[in-house]
Amino acid sequence: MSKITATDTLELSIPERIQLVEDIWDTITAKASSIELSDEEKSIIDARLEKYHQNPESGSPWEDVYKRIASKQ
Repeated sequence: MSKITATDTLELSIPERIQLVEDIWDTITAKASSIELSDEEKSIIDARLEKYHQNPESGSPWEDVYKRIASKQ
């Protein structure tokens, strides 16, 4: 199999590029369990989870978060 470059992908149609991205993502998720978090990343996740458990109502639903992000673009 020959290697392709990012420039090569621009020659693909949009549906072909979408399929390529999906195929690449599938190879990543197939090995997701082998991804190791650093101690710092684990600490951040633990701290955020603890804050959530202390006050579960303090967060925002994903839809609201998405709207805030989208409105800043």
